[in-house]
Amino acid sequence: MIGNYRDVIIAPVITEKSAKISEKGDKVVFRVRNDANKVQIKQAVEKIFGVKVLRVNTINVKPKYKRVGRYAGTTSRYKKAIVTLAEGSQIEL
Repeated sequence: MIGNYRDVIIAPVITEKSAKISEKGDKVVFRVRNDANKVQIKQAVEKIFGVKVLRVNTINVKPKYKRVGRYAGTTSRYKKAIVTLAEGSQIEL
């Protein structure tokens, strides 16, 4: 169980793809805790930002194999949430 709403959302995702998704202003992409579900994400966004959320889509991002010189390893796995906001609601990042 997650205690605080601010523990659910880790950070906004700022990439070219997320910028294209949020271009209209009705969707925002966040990096969230791996064990957070859609209901918890919706409640956290509504409480923290004071907006109305219509839908939450989640994506589990798998780790990628990376290599730097002779050192090899993988990136961390994480969960992304694409939050669809109600009309008139907007989050400035």
